[in-house]
Amino acid sequence: MILTFTLVGIVLIGVLGFVGRRRPVADLAEWTVGGRRFGAMTMWFLQAGEVFTTFTFLGMAGLAFSGGVAAMYALPYVPIAYVVLFFLAKRLWTMGKDRGYLTQGDFLEDRYSSRALGTLSAVLGVVFVLPYLQLQITGLGLIVRLVTGDNASGTLSMVTGSVLIVAFVLWAGLRGVAATSYFKDGIMLVALVVLIIAVPTHFAGGIAGVFHKIEQLHPEKLIVHSGANDHVWFITSMLVSAIGVGLMTLPHSWPALMSARDPKVLRRNYAWMPVYELCLLLPMVIGFAAILVVPKGSDPNGVLLTLSKDALPGWVTGVVVVAATATAMVPAAGILIGISSLVARNIVRVRSGRKQFWINHGTVVVASTLALVLGIFRPDLLANLLLLTYSGSVQLAPANLLGFFRRVPVGKGPVLAGLIAGELVVSWLTFVDTHLVGTVNVGLVGLGANVVVLALAALVQRQASPQEAA
Repeated sequence: MILTFTLVGIVLIGVLGFVGRRRPVADLAEWTVGGRRFGAMTMWFLQAGEVFTTFTFLGMAGLAFSGGVAAMYALPYVPIAYVVLFFLAKRLWTMGKDRGYLTQGDFLEDRYSSRALGTLSAVLGVVFVLPYLQLQITGLGLIVRLVTGDNASGTLSMVTGSVLIVAFVLWAGLRGVAATSYFKDGIMLVALVVLIIAVPTHFAGGIAGVFHKIEQLHPEKLIVHSGANDHVWFITSMLVSAIGVGLMTLPHSWPALMSARDPKVLRRNYAWMPVYELCLLLPMVIGFAAILVVPKGSDPNGVLLTLSKDALPGWVTGVVVVAATATAMVPAAGILIGISSLVARNIVRVRSGRKQFWINHGTVVVASTLALVLGIFRPDLLANLLLLTYSGSVQLAPANLLGFFRRVPVGKGPVLAGLIAGELVVSWLTFVDTHLVGTVNVGLVGLGANVVVLALAALVQRQASPQEAA
């Protein structure tokens, strides 16, 4: 029954994606940013879709199960980032419309008059976000495998989901993602409300009972304590995430912002979306309930579905599984648009608009196929690169921030030097000397090196060319 529910849900998401296209897609701009015509409601669900992913739905419950209140680091960083974007969005949207930006690479290349910077930022964007795409595809299979206990069912769901994602993304572009976002957020909220009532009631008599029992049996879960998820980790991870989201360092966030009808739409959404982010608390509460009943050492990513099976009828669990698959498929579609646009616009450079369109579509097929194949046969291959998704992409924050100024205060040389230094530091601390900085988020350390090198290089450049600087 659950597998049937899941496959029907996957097909329904694909159908909704196809319905999102109302007219033939004329060019890459129409495909990538929907012709810059999206209103407040569509933008709301499109931008919320970037936040509520498989990690949010399953991972937040798992992080609360394994780390306790350390999971709360995810609550403040999105509202903080939205405060920043409330003030930056108008400037960025206006520049994007006037200058024709579709990607982060377009923005950096234009602002610093540097094709090298545009290309490097695009390459980094693809490298850092591709593992995030694989995470969504792998998560799709994990969801079904956890509830059915059948590896073949998980693989079937991954293949079916990937084929449908590619199909509706190629057909409808960002409009397809927007159409599926309505369904995704709707069913996700329904599933979370059902879970937040049923699971705590079933296992502890209610939400208050969950925390009362944890206070008695596992009080250490209610404080941020020493270890991998200590105070330093909490604060630095929150800062890195807030900087990354607030300064638009993740490439798949650009098409959504650029698709708005006008800046008022963006500012209105950024004013209210922090309230919506309180929904992150719901899967966390499920994770706390799991502390009481799931054996220590269990796979944290599976605790939400495990409790769902124990507390709910089979058909209701099927609805929860469909919600979980939606949180994998819809963000995966958005990520594909971000990756393919970077490749077509900033890496493989052709003058013909038609050829650019075909390169874009070819990249969608190649990237999704790669993510699917690795998800099936080598799900661990890109695991280390996933560590760099946020810490690596946040190194673009200084370049983006300085690019927002009406007159960019530094040249391309210092920005490139700082970016390369930051990425080298992050790579070293992630793969070589993993204990050098303790529990400090390596992205923040890299960002510090990035800023220092950028400032020194800008100073040297200014002293070498005083007349130009003046």
